[in-house]
Amino acid sequence: MTAPTLAGFLAPWAAADARNAAATRAILAIADVCAVMQTRVAGGALVADHGALVGDSLDGDGQKALDQWADNALVEALGAAGVGALVSEERPDVVMLGGSDGVAVAFDPLDGSSNIASNGLIGTIFSVLPDIGGAASFFQPGRAQVAAGYVLFGPQTSLGLTIGNGTQLYVLDPVDHVFRLVDIDVHVPPQTREYAINGSNHRHWGATVRAYVDDCIAGTDGPRGADTNTRWVAAVVADAHRILCRGGVYLYPRDLRPGYEQGRLRLLYEASPIAFLIEQAGGKAFDGRTRILDLVPTAIHQRVPLIFGSADEIDRIARYKSDPNLVVGRAPLFHRRGLFKGA
Repeated sequence: MTAPTLAGFLAPWAAADARNAAATRAILAIADVCAVMQTRVAGGALVADHGALVGDSLDGDGQKALDQWADNALVEALGAAGVGALVSEERPDVVMLGGSDGVAVAFDPLDGSSNIASNGLIGTIFSVLPDIGGAASFFQPGRAQVAAGYVLFGPQTSLGLTIGNGTQLYVLDPVDHVFRLVDIDVHVPPQTREYAINGSNHRHWGATVRAYVDDCIAGTDGPRGADTNTRWVAAVVADAHRILCRGGVYLYPRDLRPGYEQGRLRLLYEASPIAFLIEQAGGKAFDGRTRILDLVPTAIHQRVPLIFGSADEIDRIARYKSDPNLVVGRAPLFHRRGLFKGA
């Protein structure tokens, strides 16, 4: 039996409500662009120099050619789909599209673009919000999202999606180039022995994160009494997909480096959609103090710390805040600002 298509799965949900129908058109527009992008990515240098620097970016890392292509293609497709307004990581301001369908979209057109030149994992992340009137649509708490998802370009092109009734996984069919359902109800295992963090920043972390990671590294010789594995892809979309598939925890905390005091990932189009996907799969996501989906953006490119994954492990990390005995005397930077302290 042929697996259902993305459009087929969404059809009953779209028929139930006008906003659902608008969100479906936006989701399918994004999926169509990503299906085309998969061909460009797979062709690599035979198609174009995707990693070439073509301009400045808001994060200071420089805009790559594939960043630019993905951004332009998504803006055009979402405009044709009737979206009212959008926010893109590649654009400094809200883009008013003039659509009247009732939804707004925020997206990172190409997460992990530093991986392009090395044929590493990259992806697209998106959030669909109720259109409550222009720019105001993007200043709602994450729990207001109508839908959220990502597309991961790898050995297979995968799409993770939630419309608020669980999390589903799809794979791009290489024959007919449509996304087909492969898992209708993803569940993140509550326990894990795998964590993802950029260990090169160890000296910059606050005491809480240092203590947690040090205990993971200590393995069977430490207080956890179990060995752990470290994973880090340098693309949050890839780590999120892995955690949805087999569990784990991801940490990108605030730290002491200039520009990282408030975290590094963007709340609106990275942290919020990933948190929605993870929670709908039974996991948890917070910034070290507050549930991500309870945060209300104060700027469209606002940065936040992001910690998400297996529920029991997120609870363990939270205990490092509430129990000083887990931290005091073991982290040499305890006197400095930690993950759970204000800036």
